[in-house]
Amino acid sequence: MTRIGLLSDTHSFFDPRFFELFKDVDEIWHAGDIGDKKVLEQIESFKTFRAVYGNIDGAVLRRELKQHERFMCEDVDVFMTHIGGYPGKYDRSVKNILFSDPPKLFICGHSHILKVIYDKKLDLLHINPGAAGRYGFHKVRTAVRFVIDGTNIKDLEIIELENKSVPVI
Repeated sequence: MTRIGLLSDTHSFFDPRFFELFKDVDEIWHAGDIGDKKVLEQIESFKTFRAVYGNIDGAVLRRELKQHERFMCEDVDVFMTHIGGYPGKYDRSVKNILFSDPPKLFICGHSHILKVIYDKKLDLLHINPGAAGRYGFHKVRTAVRFVIDGTNIKDLEIIELENKSVPVI
């Protein structure tokens, strides 16, 4: 059993409450738009992590991270990228990959809109954790926790943080 904390679109802000919210996870995954290497360093010093770069990430992060990550977590084939779209409206940059060799779990960010959708056509679960940072049009900052146990993706929890304009001490 692997417990996952999933973030996206931190835009240079790693809320310190994630140290508590993700204290029981085994790995933290970040679906891009990290914004600053310091955010990556905070996550890396805290937990095992996987991350992809997003469209706002500069050369430093792009040298360290890939645009797409395909990996196995337990017995689940995972594909993670930043700009991916969602079932019925996949981005052209990933559409061929998804249709020719669909993963069981497809993760992306970019939209700042939390979505969890099962794609019956491709037999995959799509998760976009929304945006955990303060920059963007979203009103509520979000993240996701879930468990991968063998071939099962289960116990998905949505984390909602207050309005992004509230200062964090």
